[in-house]
Amino acid sequence: MQLELKDLRLFLLIAQAGSLTRASEQSHLSLAATSARIKALEEQAGMPLLIREARGVRLSPPGEAFLHHARAMLEQTRQLQADLQEYGAGLRGHVRVFANTTAVTEFMPDILAAYLMQHPHISVDLQERPNAHIAHDIREGRADLGIIAGEVDTHGLTSLHFSTDRLVLVTPDTPAWRSHQQIAFAQVLHEHFVGMHRHSTLQTFLDQIGQQLGHTLRLRIQLSNFDAMCRMVAAGVGVAVVPESAALRHRSQSPLHRVQLQDAWAVRPRYMLLREGQMPSPHVQALMDAIQAYHLPQAAPQGAGAPAG
Repeated sequence: MQLELKDLRLFLLIAQAGSLTRASEQSHLSLAATSARIKALEEQAGMPLLIREARGVRLSPPGEAFLHHARAMLEQTRQLQADLQEYGAGLRGHVRVFANTTAVTEFMPDILAAYLMQHPHISVDLQERPNAHIAHDIREGRADLGIIAGEVDTHGLTSLHFSTDRLVLVTPDTPAWRSHQQIAFAQVLHEHFVGMHRHSTLQTFLDQIGQQLGHTLRLRIQLSNFDAMCRMVAAGVGVAVVPESAALRHRSQSPLHRVQLQDAWAVRPRYMLLREGQMPSPHVQALMDAIQAYHLPQAAPQGAGAPAG
């Protein structure tokens, strides 16, 4: 097929609008010109991409597949333009990473500091996203690399396990709490909580768990990082759920008690995600190697995959 970007953009508009007329208006084309372009696409494909109905159009099964690839091609074009602009500014590469809260706040800053010093001509765009959204965005080609924790649907993705995260309950270091070494999350839902900011992936996840158990978390304050949360807990403001690494790092700074959560979801394997069949560029591979090396003592054998969930 001989595809033009303007036709891919037009097809995307039609899919979003569900109407040839509205898509024509948005693209500043006549309805006849829009119909002719779509007909030419369908002739090249050898099958209908749209199902015409009285009140508009909807995608046929081949049209759904065409839309998926059209989105990916347009996103890759956008990334190409951005990368070329950075070449012009003296950079020779760009890596876009979508990761969950723990990755963004706990270990990626250290990894990226070393990586960027070793690769002075590479820039990195690190964005926090919910785990499930990360998987979807990688499938759609919106980022080069995804970093998730826990189980998500990895259909259409290549996943590489690199470490295992554990969420723990941190509490004030009082005699009442010191009597607890492990506890179920359901048993502490009546407590006041110190939480992460409302848009964090971890806080969203914990709110969902609470709702599934029939409770709304009693949040006294929401903060932007785990160290601040631990300081609040140590001061007696409430309890918090944080990565074990954050709890261990903070225990030498102020009195804090750590309680293991008995819930299965508290143990969260971490994975790097790529689109299935995608060969990472050299600078993406270098970042993946740096992430793996940082967690090497607990990394799983290469090629282990995240089960679909």
